[in-house]
Amino acid sequence: MPQRSKRYVEAAKLVEPERRYEIGEAAELLPKLSLSKFDGTVELHLRLGIDPRHADQLVRGTVVLPHGTGRVTRVIVFAQGENAQVALRAGADDVGSDDLVKKIDDGWFEFDVAIATPDMMGTVGRLGKKLGPRGLMPNPKSGTVTFDIERAVSEIKSGRVEFKVDRAGIVHVPVGKASFAPDHLAANVASLVDAVQRAKPSGAKGTYMRTLTLAPTMGPGVRIDIQSALALANA
Repeated sequence: MPQRSKRYVEAAKLVEPERRYEIGEAAELLPKLSLSKFDGTVELHLRLGIDPRHADQLVRGTVVLPHGTGRVTRVIVFAQGENAQVALRAGADDVGSDDLVKKIDDGWFEFDVAIATPDMMGTVGRLGKKLGPRGLMPNPKSGTVTFDIERAVSEIKSGRVEFKVDRAGIVHVPVGKASFAPDHLAANVASLVDAVQRAKPSGAKGTYMRTLTLAPTMGPGVRIDIQSALALANA
């Protein structure tokens, strides 16, 4: 076990380890658990009762967090003609076609999300080996290959996040900042949990959502009562 700092130990005393906190209580507690000098990100870790090795048990989707993520998301768009103009008006940080492909091929990666119109994918495909490993390749399943550029850019800029189960059957997603108002943080968590619930695959058996934990960038985490999050989403 790693040796914990005195600040971490003191913060951990605020959390009852065996308790499953109501989502509202947890949101009130999170700012006291964040130990970073900067405004730490709050991450959601949701362990699912699935086997991601089976194709019919994969969980993936997107959701627009009602209060955003608290970070500025840099969006680029591969488009041409009128679609390029739409992307610029929607607030994309960079727009282009072959020129943008070359820029990235030369080593530029100053962006967080890449969107492409379907007619551009033949060109963008050349970047697969560079964008794929970084999780930046436009993908229809994540809504980043679309002709509805205005909507895609707007949603991502306002707080759309992608969730995808990892090899261990866990979903990891940032849901806000430690400085968020508790009700805003709780609403973001509820929206994400509800989206994962709606994405439940047909092949899932037994208990689908097993454990839910919120944790700041630096500091102890707190376990959440999953039903309280679902109840808030449906309120």
